Amino acid sequence: MPTPSAAVEMGPTIPQARQAMREWVSKYNATLRKRKWWNQNDRLDALFVEAALHEGVIERNHEIFGSKPGHRPIKMTGTPTIYLPRPERQQPIGEWFIAQATYKDTEGHARPHVLAFLRSAGQPFKLAVATPMHWGRRMPKPRLDADGYVTDMDTLMAGAVAQEYLNFWNNEKKEGASGYRLAKDSYSRKAFPAVNKGAYVAFEGHGSVFGFRTADGGSFFLFGMVNNPKHVNQVLSEALLVPPGSRTIQELGADWFS
Repeated sequence: MPTPSAAVEMGPTIPQARQAMREWVSKYNATLRKRKWWNQNDRLDALFVEAALHEGVIERNHEIFGSKPGHRPIKMTGTPTIYLPRPERQQPIGEWFIAQATYKDTEGHARPHVLAFLRSAGQPFKLAVATPMHWGRRMPKPRLDADGYVTDMDTLMAGAVAQEYLNFWNNEKKEGASGYRLAKDSYSRKAFPAVNKGAYVAFEGHGSVFGFRTADGGSFFLFGMVNNPKHVNQVLSEALLVPPGSRTIQELGADWFS
């Protein structure tokens, strides 16, 4: 077991995380220039994990049905903002960080996006989940410790919030069974009636929940909901906020990829 000081030295710094993101964007853009890049597992595995990997696989469906690829090159404007947890507080699955960066969405509009990157031992950082922010929404200010690291999220709340979203989309239990409820103006409330009529496949679960405590005592969460790996049809990525003392889940950003 490393001492705390040794653990700090092992993890990435904020500048290193920002550089890791830039390197990933460069590799991602180069991959998108390769013909039918989605058909090679090694190319997908080099860039993506979790929900983002499912989105790469879905590109094969796009080819089959004659649709345009859903992935677009990323050209960032400005300097990405990094939200980095203390190395000794990282998840057992690997090191991670959240980034906010501005680049064009699939419709060509420049807007802030929030992304989470994850790496296992000896591996480079890969994209786990990403979504544009809703118009008019902003990332909350994080609660930082003396060294500039974000403060841990409430893991019990994170699990309950993710479960409530799964329950809402799969319509399995009474809404609010988790103790939390989606806000009335949630993107999900507007989108569910429309997409549920199409080629909808129930979500089997969600990827890792990334997040932090906000400066005012609330909680920010970022995760992607996924199908069974044998029946990959869609991914729903969510950037969420639970204000301090509230049981209502505010939706800051969301992305439906199918």
